[in-house]
Amino acid sequence: MEERHVIVTYRLDCATIQELCAHLEPDLMSAIHHPTGIPHLVQVLSVLHFLASGSFQTTVAIASGMSQPMFSNVLSRVLSALLKHMRSYIVFPQLDDLPTVKGDFYALGHIPNIIGAIDGTHVALVPPGEQVYRNWKSYHSMNVQMLCLANQYISHVNATFPGSVHDAYILRNSSIPYVMGQLQRHRVWLLGEDME
Repeated sequence: MEERHVIVTYRLDCATIQELCAHLEPDLMSAIHHPTGIPHLVQVLSVLHFLASGSFQTTVAIASGMSQPMFSNVLSRVLSALLKHMRSYIVFPQLDDLPTVKGDFYALGHIPNIIGAIDGTHVALVPPGEQVYRNWKSYHSMNVQMLCLANQYISHVNATFPGSVHDAYILRNSSIPYVMGQLQRHRVWLLGEDME
């Protein structure tokens, strides 16, 4: 498969997928010893495809050569492994990283001293029956705040609030104001929309 097709299908390049598979392999290997075991590469690729496409489990399961119940188990297993290693991948820039991070953003848009782009997005979910998850567009969601670097790496995620909560409230109640306060003397900024 060509690299560009891999990126479209899985939202990651081949090298990153291989690194991720190697990182998750110990957590996923126990599944291979089961009679219906699925190689860890297939598990990771099927879950990445599911997350990248926003498709239904059945559709991805069929494309991956497994039943929907089996894919559901694989999805749970891979997501658990990803969560276990999340702090290895989602890392806020350290002081030593700031010159590089600022330089990367400056190269993109000639705006100085930017160390991240922040925004919220609604991730749809099956209605849990509680109105608190109903957002202003009248569907149920989680309102997820993310901070990204110029290289498109995610450096912060806050996925603790339901869809009814405003972006400004999430920002005020996240660790970001504290972290940015600690960095105030370095005169660095986040790029984002007006949250009020």
